[in-house]
Amino acid sequence: MSNLPIPQNEFTVSEISLALKSLLEKNFAKVRVKGEISGLKIADSGHSYFSLKDDGAVLNAICWRHAAAKMQIKLEEGMEVICTGSISSYPGRSFYQINVEKIEISGVGALLKLLEQRKEKLAAEGLFAPERKQLIPFLPKTIAVITSPTGAVIKDIIHRIEERFPVHIMVWGVLVQGTEAAQQIADAINGLQNLPDNIPQPDVIIVARGGGSIEDLWPFNEEIVIRAAAASMIPIISAVGHETDTTLIDFVADKRAPTPTAAAEMAVPVRKDLATTLGHYYNRQLSALRNLYRTQTNTLSQLNLRMMVAERLVNQHQQQLDGNWHRLKTSMESFLSRRSDNFIKTSAALSANRLQYQHSLSQNQLLTLNQRIQQYIERRIADESNSLELAEGLLQSYSPQGVMKRGFAMVKHNDKFISSVADLSPGLKIKITLHDGSVDADVTYRS
Repeated sequence: MSNLPIPQNEFTVSEISLALKSLLEKNFAKVRVKGEISGLKIADSGHSYFSLKDDGAVLNAICWRHAAAKMQIKLEEGMEVICTGSISSYPGRSFYQINVEKIEISGVGALLKLLEQRKEKLAAEGLFAPERKQLIPFLPKTIAVITSPTGAVIKDIIHRIEERFPVHIMVWGVLVQGTEAAQQIADAINGLQNLPDNIPQPDVIIVARGGGSIEDLWPFNEEIVIRAAAASMIPIISAVGHETDTTLIDFVADKRAPTPTAAAEMAVPVRKDLATTLGHYYNRQLSALRNLYRTQTNTLSQLNLRMMVAERLVNQHQQQLDGNWHRLKTSMESFLSRRSDNFIKTSAALSANRLQYQHSLSQNQLLTLNQRIQQYIERRIADESNSLELAEGLLQSYSPQGVMKRGFAMVKHNDKFISSVADLSPGLKIKITLHDGSVDADVTYRS
């Protein structure tokens, strides 16, 4: 320590800090620094505070409001940028920083990488799913166009719609590039969902702008725009850039048009074509009605002729029916007259004594018939009893018991009938059954 030179003057902290600040600003008055944005904070004043970092170091940065307003792309965490500005220090906290005057994206590759990451994130949330898509109405009454109110795009859309099928067009003017564009586009989409009752509700929304670089089209890749489009209850046609340009709003929109003019063509049909088609349909309908009229007229004429023939047939049958009814009536009257005469004659011939005589006669005949039937039944019973006794005697005589009473026997070996001497052999055990019992025997000899 004793060998170190002893300073001749003492410095205050402020003097040192101001000296360092002056040294930095003199030697780093204009620098370009490449790094990744970290810890981004945007103050209410509009100033942006963040850090630039790489693998080995961190540099504080501040972008004043007037410089941030010139940005084409909204700053985001993790974005790789090139900042142009001057290096200075902040004596109040003893750290150095870059005062950013201009910010550029570090090449298109960095933007494309950010775009792909955002696309994967929103797709994973289902915002690009096909089942979320709404149908574009065939013939809308009101079309809302969100675009720059002064560019060629709105003129092309209005001209194309008026040329094809004039409808009411509502223009919502917005910025289509720059840091404020995304918020204005999202506010326009959301605002069209909740219009006052005195303003016609649009049937379809066209979000459009002309071509440009990826930086120019970046507002249509911002999450705030994509989420507003996904939440829209009104179908959206995206028409951003040229046919080869692709932004994230193309994926979430219900229909994507390659150009703004094509979007107008998707929104409305051609009036002349519709008139021609309707005329064709009218002529076909008129021709069909004429053919139907002729066919129905011919059918009616044929039915009229058939009705005349049917009427003649009915009249003919009616005449026959009248004749049959007259003959039936005459026959019935004659029949009843004859029956009445017979009844009178029969009644006159009937008397109490005659009826009693007939009753007595019939009763005697019934008694006689009853006796004959009784006698017949008794004879039949006696005959059948005799026949039954005879059959029973024959059955008894021919039964095995009856046969064995006459001196016959049954011979078995192990429940098998022996009917021949050939079936016997010495030593064979057999059973002999007679009419009054059975005995067991052994065969000792066979002749």
